[in-house]
Amino acid sequence: MSAAELIVVTGPPGAGKSTVAQLLAEEFPRSALVSGDAFFAFVSGGWVAPWLPEAQQQNEVVLQAAASAAARFATGRYTVVYDGVVGPWFLPTFSAATGLDGLSYVVLLPPERQCLERVAARSGHGFRDADATRRMYRQFAEADVAERHVLRDPAGPPAAVARSIRDRLQDGVLRWER
Repeated sequence: MSAAELIVVTGPPGAGKSTVAQLLAEEFPRSALVSGDAFFAFVSGGWVAPWLPEAQQQNEVVLQAAASAAARFATGRYTVVYDGVVGPWFLPTFSAATGLDGLSYVVLLPPERQCLERVAARSGHGFRDADATRRMYRQFAEADVAERHVLRDPAGPPAAVARSIRDRLQDGVLRWER
């Protein structure tokens, strides 16, 4: 059975992932939006804040569960947009858990200041930690990932960023193979 596309929209907190991922998912006639945050919320006992080093094992399990669910939608012929923090250091683990040959991967990386402002202005979102945002931003900014996967300082409104991603998808430049 062939699969539809699995698109990972990632970046540090405040990068605009959720807004852009929602708009991107709406561009496909048959799609599923999978929120990585929802999978972290499933952990009820033994919770460790995911940005802490001691959360490594928890993060692997949660990302593998999320990847498996996303892949199930893709094999069911939905175009899947995964919205969550999947740093390049976790991409091989995430990809392997999908069981798919590959996926599309895009990192949103606006200026750090903008991420910090967005996180501080959040309402109804549990994460507002400026120090953790700075750490995660630096991890993404310094990560070893091909530039073709990174949208640095994505310009324009979220709909324009989603269209830019869609264009890159059509060109195949976001494709990441296991």
